[in-house]
Amino acid sequence: HDADGVKQAVANGTLLSVLFTLFLTCSCLFLMKPLLTIMNTPDNIFADGDLYLRIYIGGFVFLFLYNVATGIFTSLGDSKTPLYFLIGSSLGNIFLDYLFVAQFQWGVAGVAWATFLAQGVSAVLAFLTLWRRLAAYTRELERQPLFDRSLLWWIIAIAVPSIMQQSVLSVGNLFVQEIVNSYGSAVVAGYSGAIKLNTFAINTFMTLGSCLSSYTAQNLGAGKPARLSLGFRTGIKLAEFAALPFVILYFVFSRGMMGLFLNAESEEAIHAGMSFLRIVSPLYFMISIKLMTDGIIRGSGAMAYFVAATVPDLILRIGFAHLLTPKFGSTGIWMAWPFGWFAATALTILFYRKVIENCNYRTERIKVRK
Repeated sequence: HDADGVKQAVANGTLLSVLFTLFLTCSCLFLMKPLLTIMNTPDNIFADGDLYLRIYIGGFVFLFLYNVATGIFTSLGDSKTPLYFLIGSSLGNIFLDYLFVAQFQWGVAGVAWATFLAQGVSAVLAFLTLWRRLAAYTRELERQPLFDRSLLWWIIAIAVPSIMQQSVLSVGNLFVQEIVNSYGSAVVAGYSGAIKLNTFAINTFMTLGSCLSSYTAQNLGAGKPARLSLGFRTGIKLAEFAALPFVILYFVFSRGMMGLFLNAESEEAIHAGMSFLRIVSPLYFMISIKLMTDGIIRGSGAMAYFVAATVPDLILRIGFAHLLTPKFGSTGIWMAWPFGWFAATALTILFYRKVIENCNYRTERIKVRK
């Protein structure tokens, strides 16, 4: 019930996000062409890739604002409002894709501008809605300074390890993309379609993990660490239930799923994407456990564990991709995925046990002091 704290946390979190967005936008625009070159992007798609990224990167500010708003809505116990905005953004993106590409013939630029506009409108509306709700929530408070240095550093202490974890993932994916690009535009197209489908599944598990993170933080704040194990078991059941349809669709109906992105003439690309989906999708039952465990670890504030479980995943994935591709070709890249996911899952389960022990110990210490 610390309404002042809520207002200050929102203000400081938004300020930090805006500053980081400006830094990231400028850095990406400056480094984009060198990175595309380092990644061995095929010449026949280099110009389109450069054009798409320049427009998309310009919309980072909207992406950040929407995610900040979503995090705050969720922390207030409202996960429906950001969902409505996301549905609106997705439908708008589909409509604008058709308008700009099929009708206006803008090609790759049309796809990029459709994403830019759809995300922009959704982000602005979400943030305005959030601001009005917070204004009503804090209307009776005395005017307080919004900026608080100690609070800002506290937010940074939680955010930076998470940023590092995601950055390590992204850098690792750049190395994987570099290997994929060396096999030509057909394999690139197949991987691009398959990784979109894979990301859709992984994001589902990550969202469940984020809910478990909020649950963990709330129960630790209430001094009820005993509920964490119950929440973890429930989260695992939900994640396994969510994984089942993805495994069926991606493993059994992989050709039809790739047909959502590629036409019948793109046989080599379709085959590459099918191979990826059939190797990776059965592992969703395992990686969903890892992501649920991440939720507990992050919600407890044990960010060092959170980051440490990610690095071996990428090292093994990249290392085995280099080892397996000489014999298995592009399929060797997909075969490297299980090695990284096995290692990451094993580590997070180990860290989860340590986190539960530490949480119980801290709670007992607090009770003794009282």
